[in-house]
Amino acid sequence: MDLFSRSWTALRTAVAELADEDFAQPSGCAGWLVRDLVCHLVIDAQDVLITLVTPAGTEPTRDAVTYWEVSRTPPTGDDPLDALTVRLAAAYQEPRLLRFHLDDAGSAAGRAAELADPGLRVGTRDEVITVGDYLSAYVVEWTLHHLDLVAHLPGVAGPPAEGLARSRETLEKIAGRAFPASFSDTDALLVGTGRRAASDAERAALGELAARIPFVLG
Repeated sequence: MDLFSRSWTALRTAVAELADEDFAQPSGCAGWLVRDLVCHLVIDAQDVLITLVTPAGTEPTRDAVTYWEVSRTPPTGDDPLDALTVRLAAAYQEPRLLRFHLDDAGSAAGRAAELADPGLRVGTRDEVITVGDYLSAYVVEWTLHHLDLVAHLPGVAGPPAEGLARSRETLEKIAGRAFPASFSDTDALLVGTGRRAASDAERAALGELAARIPFVLG
């Protein structure tokens, strides 16, 4: 839960420090500008708040690893929900409004996470998961989207090292094997989730895993 807070705080801080013109730059999410990604983070914050106040009375059906729906098809930005996010982001018109809404909803989500019982079972996406596992899964969400945020903004600070390491560990559990030690945590996440193509040398190092990537998490 502490890592959730550190990862989320780092991501929100990075957004708060963006220049207005940065919001019009492309992000690491296909079809999305930075403003679209920030709008998605507002929706994520709302999802966290909703989930943390949706208790479940049955046994967990998912954990921090199996929480993720995994596919081989990277998003194109054409999905109806993705397209809705773009329209919603455009409606904000001014970056300061997006910053304010993310700070408002995001701060509330962060406080709710700090106050939540990690053993409590909650419902989300028609599944049951403990709060601890849910927040652990969201470390991956925050870390990947932090990488998306800085993809074309090299002057903006990236995600915390511990969040990168935990997210790599989760991705390796999903993959069923480790990425090569020669891969940095960032490269393992970017290549492993299809955010960038592997180089020839990286493909050689990946071996049979090269044919199984990307692991697109949704």
